[in-house]
Amino acid sequence: MKVATVGVHVLDTHVIGVESIPERSDGQLVERISLSPAGTAGGTGVVLSRLGAQVSAFGAVGEDPVATTLLALLGHEGVDVSGLVGKADAQTSASVIPVRPGGERPAWHCIGANGAFTLDDLDLGALEGITHLHLGGPEFLGGEAAGRLLAHARSLGATTSLDLLAPGDPDMLAWVADALPHTDHLLPNDEQVLGLTGAASLADGARTLLDHGVGTVAVTQGARGALVATAAETFEVPAYAVEVVDTTGCGDAFSAGYLRGLALGRDLRGAAELGCAVAAQVAQGLGTDAGSYTLASVEEFARTAPRR
Repeated sequence: MKVATVGVHVLDTHVIGVESIPERSDGQLVERISLSPAGTAGGTGVVLSRLGAQVSAFGAVGEDPVATTLLALLGHEGVDVSGLVGKADAQTSASVIPVRPGGERPAWHCIGANGAFTLDDLDLGALEGITHLHLGGPEFLGGEAAGRLLAHARSLGATTSLDLLAPGDPDMLAWVADALPHTDHLLPNDEQVLGLTGAASLADGARTLLDHGVGTVAVTQGARGALVATAAETFEVPAYAVEVVDTTGCGDAFSAGYLRGLALGRDLRGAAELGCAVAAQVAQGLGTDAGSYTLASVEEFARTAPRR
């Protein structure tokens, strides 16, 4: 599996054990602070690399210390970062995520260079030989440009997938609609599906997205697992029962596991099960690079772990 992950790359700072925001200039001790590569392209790329795929990243970063750290973390995970261009007039995208003792995780986020990335920054010749293109954050390119990129990937014989970063609403659906007919696998979360379509149920919302030309919709539902819909069938796959530390990056991990499963010849249900198993690994740590897992270890976990 040779994958191009295109779009949103972020450096996440996780702060564990935040009980409150200190008053004025007061301080507060926390359990742990860690850094991880993230984003609907970056996080998915890290997990795909861990699962044995050959991953090349394409997007934009700033020319700053945040970029130095992000590029080093991605490179350490085996991701080819030569397609990430530097933008001198924008900072590298970053988030600070305070995780409360109960698991809630509000966030501060800077869009930064992700908002400056255009198709002019991407050398289409570098996509030759890919088997899959995953576009994370098509809202920054817009549907027309995103559609051209996905159509080009298909012309190379690659399959395509799409994952939104922004919350869903009908205006966002209209903004990215031109990309959907070129999307083999759409990978939103449940709130995005309901917000994009205004549907009363996930199944109805997924069918609405299928009507826009998507091949398959695979929706993450947090602790409930995933729902997968095609023109022929709709089914759910339960999540695995694990002790959750932080759910940041679980959606990206599901996407990676799901896509890797398809590349390995699994059917849609088997791919979604692998996606849920990978998400369970990430939920037990901080970020998509938490702990140590491989395709073999995830498959062993999936054979023995209880479901919710």
